[in-house]
Amino acid sequence: MAKPLRGLRAIRLSVLTDSTTSVERQREAGDKSAAALDIDFGEGDGLREAVDLDVSALKFSPFNRPQLGKWLARPDEYDAIVWWRFDRAIASMSDMHDLAKWAKEHRKMLVFDEGVGNASRLIFDFRNPMDPMAELMMMLFAFAAQVERVSTKERVTGAHAAIRQMENRWKGGRPPYGYEPARLESGGWTLKPDEYAVSVIQRIIRDLKGEGSVAGKGKSPTAIAIELTAEGILTPRRYWAKKRQELRQAQTATSADAELSNDAEDEAEKEESSQNRRGWTGAIIKAMLTDHAMLGWKTYNGQVVRKTQTGVPVPFTDEPILTREEFDHVSALFEARSRQPVERKDTNAPLLGVLLCDGCGGRMYLQRRAKAQNYVCQAFSPGMQCSAPSSIKQTWAEEYVEREFLRRLGGVRVQEHITIPGYDPAPEIEEAEVEFKAHLAERGKQKSRAAIAAWQELHDILDARLVELEARPKTEPQTVVKELSTTYAQTWEASDDLERRSLLLDCGVVVRVKRGTRGGWRKLDESRVSFDVTAEFFADAAAEHDGLAAELAN
Repeated sequence: MAKPLRGLRAIRLSVLTDSTTSVERQREAGDKSAAALDIDFGEGDGLREAVDLDVSALKFSPFNRPQLGKWLARPDEYDAIVWWRFDRAIASMSDMHDLAKWAKEHRKMLVFDEGVGNASRLIFDFRNPMDPMAELMMMLFAFAAQVERVSTKERVTGAHAAIRQMENRWKGGRPPYGYEPARLESGGWTLKPDEYAVSVIQRIIRDLKGEGSVAGKGKSPTAIAIELTAEGILTPRRYWAKKRQELRQAQTATSADAELSNDAEDEAEKEESSQNRRGWTGAIIKAMLTDHAMLGWKTYNGQVVRKTQTGVPVPFTDEPILTREEFDHVSALFEARSRQPVERKDTNAPLLGVLLCDGCGGRMYLQRRAKAQNYVCQAFSPGMQCSAPSSIKQTWAEEYVEREFLRRLGGVRVQEHITIPGYDPAPEIEEAEVEFKAHLAERGKQKSRAAIAAWQELHDILDARLVELEARPKTEPQTVVKELSTTYAQTWEASDDLERRSLLLDCGVVVRVKRGTRGGWRKLDESRVSFDVTAEFFADAAAEHDGLAAELAN
């Protein structure tokens, strides 16, 4: 009896969440063809199967795909390749020509479970090199497949336009950070909050606002980015690569699939390793948190997608990460930082920003020399002049500041400032105005009655949207102060130099240093320095403490 043909089952998915072309469906169709044509795919460790997940046929020819490309480089291990449909194998006549040339050279049989337009099974047998019909028929069917693909692309484009107007529907692709795909009972996909990613976003926002800090002073996006990278938290792009790999593993169920999945994991690890040097940045954080995706709004070509009747933004989820009030508050934080001047930084100076020169009011910077380290006025650096530039030994300054801080605020309990965002319709009004003005610029360019009617319809939608936004009241943000059980002395003791500097800055500590006098090198002349607490709450607490100390002294 003739031996069964050694078959290779080829499976490809462009989008991991596509249920209509799932791995199971393609595998089942391949098994039916194998049974009808006496083809054996093997089993266990000997299973011959190429599974390429999340791989586009437009971007990767059969020879460049991660799994199929490896099998095509080893033609002696099988006699036939089985695909579900033409579009699982090729995306153009050029790719089909190359595949047919390869099959003819290596004398292989190519099988498609379904032909063009859901026709019956197609078999192209290149095992007889003298028979030109297989190659001719394959080119004809490839042409028909390409025509069908153009028609399908037009239908898909129309379907995407329809989905853009559907609430809580996601068309596919890489979701915004903070969300993950979820099936809808009615069919299709939506996006739901990703619990872990949302926790990262909430942590970033807390740090930006300064919640948990003693005076509500937030960290810079760059400082937050450094911390996230140091802790090994994946960037949005790398996190999605990890999630996508998990989807790959979920799509492959058999032991042989697991082996192929390991190969995919190796590729993912290589990709991640190459990106290890590119961690979080302040720009990534700003782009992420100021994206309308935080509100759950759909966008297309950079513009918010709006409902055709009301002009209200179309959501892709019913569980947005941020409310409009929270989104505007975060955007305002970035806007405020963009207006702040860029200043010289010295991350190793514990009193940077705390010590000010009394002569000019400028910051004092740590100047390191072979014999001593001093904080000095450097007003001349940016081209300014100081009438009485001051200098103070680092050890003197730090000992003095620590003593005075603990004396005045050491017994005070730490205050945590929590900001409750308000709501201002102005940003939404501004967005709608920009869109409305761009729309008005197109007036008179319409030729047909249908185009004129469509222009007028959008005009009325945007106008109604502006009326609705202008009627919304503005509410101011509020800051709630929560007193903790720990004191500033306890916090100071448990902190390192940079954390102590943040503590001083949060409390509004300002130490002014006057110019030294002759002979003042033996010890600190405390008449040269003044210690002030400028933050409103802390100033009151420090004054109360000083008054109590004065009473006890009397």
